[in-house]
Amino acid sequence: MSQFQYRIRRTIKTIVRRPGQMLRQRVISTTAPRITRAEIVSDLKRLGIHEGDTILVYSSLKSLGYVEGGAQTVIRALIEAVSSNGTLIIPTFHMIGGTMYRTCLTPNYVFDPKKDGTSMGAIPQAFLKFPGICRSIHPTHSVSAIGKYAGHITEAHHLGATPFDIDSPWDRLMKLDGKLVGLGTSVHPITLYIMLEYRMGDEFPLPVMMSTTHLLKCRSWDGTIVEVPVTPRAPEYMARRIDHGDREDLRRYFWREFERAGLLKVRKVGEATSWWMSAQQCYDHLVRLMREGITIYSTSDELKRRPIPESF
Repeated sequence: MSQFQYRIRRTIKTIVRRPGQMLRQRVISTTAPRITRAEIVSDLKRLGIHEGDTILVYSSLKSLGYVEGGAQTVIRALIEAVSSNGTLIIPTFHMIGGTMYRTCLTPNYVFDPKKDGTSMGAIPQAFLKFPGICRSIHPTHSVSAIGKYAGHITEAHHLGATPFDIDSPWDRLMKLDGKLVGLGTSVHPITLYIMLEYRMGDEFPLPVMMSTTHLLKCRSWDGTIVEVPVTPRAPEYMARRIDHGDREDLRRYFWREFERAGLLKVRKVGEATSWWMSAQQCYDHLVRLMREGITIYSTSDELKRRPIPESF
């Protein structure tokens, strides 16, 4: 599939889905409690989000309930919670067919931060239209940010050998003592899992990285073309990963493990069970888990060999 065909396909899907989405919104608006911006800000503060925080947010808009004003209201609430001294970061990945591998195989692929959207949900899509954001130049793992450190977070992404290299958005998030935040999501979207795979190299217990590195083109904000190296993850391991639909066991395991370790802070935001963790502490714990035989690819038998106590 060409990039042009992909864009057309995405547009058609959006148009086809719109009536169903509008119907669901009408149902939610008449049955669910109305959630205001002020309520979201208050809930975020009770969760543990403070003025001056640097936060990277994963989200599910529909889980929050009926939010007056929709995704834009959630974004404004997040910005208000961290204040002008804080920074809001939202992953706005763009991948053809949803994978790095398919993106690398796309003929004449050129990522354009001004044109290419994201399939990561309503809040990331709305964030791309928000005035004043900075978006990193990366052909698969672009992130967007607004606030005090937005430029610092996004400016060097295209210069790394991997999406998670030194001075990548995730590296700088950790150096700023930033927080991972999940609004109505499990812990499966955490991108630090993938960072671990790239950084550990041969120490990672499975050969999940492919052997070929592709140079993908990106259009920078000034219109110049840059080439960015991308080494895709092997598709044959996808069914084992924590984000696969059949791996609810892994999602439950990691949630309980982060709770047991005292990393996961949980509270309701709107109608959604939400959470936050220190990005650096989360990454450090993932390294320890890997060395104890647990990764986001672990089989049920491997999980049984390292059980989590029922009470902790």
